[in-house]
Amino acid sequence: MLLSNLFRFLRQWRAYDSSIRELSRLGDRELADIGINRSEIARVAWENAERTA
Repeated sequence: MLLSNLFRFLRQWRAYDSSIRELSRLGDRELADIGINRSEIARVAWENAERTA
């Protein structure tokens, strides 16, 4: 159980990190087009990571 939780967290962290990098590359205009602002990147990335892992 502990090991599976660790692997799940690592998968989430990789997805989070990937989303952070991807969203951070976008300009403010592009972020606005998808409905988020720069200050929301971390929250959006973590929500995505929780859904995908």
